[in-house]
Amino acid sequence: MIDSEGYRLNVGIILCNDEGRVFWARRVGMRSWQFPQGGIKLDEAPDNAMYRELYEETGLSPHHVQLLARTGGWLRYELPDRYIRKHSLPLCIGQKQLWYLLRLDAPISNIRLDRTDKPEFDAWCWVDYWHPLADVVYFKREVYRQALTELSPHLPAGDARRAQPNIAGV
Repeated sequence: MIDSEGYRLNVGIILCNDEGRVFWARRVGMRSWQFPQGGIKLDEAPDNAMYRELYEETGLSPHHVQLLARTGGWLRYELPDRYIRKHSLPLCIGQKQLWYLLRLDAPISNIRLDRTDKPEFDAWCWVDYWHPLADVVYFKREVYRQALTELSPHLPAGDARRAQPNIAGV
């Protein structure tokens, strides 16, 4: 669903473990890594979209996770001009996202990337909480920084709550 300003409504998911490390996944057939995320359908509540995307992209159901926090409002990023489909209507200029912090509350064997006919990811790993800022595609970095910063006080582990590191070039 694209709003009147041209932003696709979306949810982002930061899944952490008990140590405060986060789920980081590689997009199928690509070298790029990201958090699970996906669009909100017409008449779908954001929380429902988050749980649907969680299942589609990680194989996890609501009973496998604990909801720790959600961003207080929408975070936005704009697509670089070369990624905007200018002949597609409605025109989408970027994404408007609500971000969720979840804690895995089940064995990692429940994580399955093959729950749909067209999986989003082909590999995953646990990384340090702030690692995604240095690894995500450049045009998503600021929204990742905003989400990670806002949600960090809700992490279960003290080590990951440290202030955001100064990552050169990010």
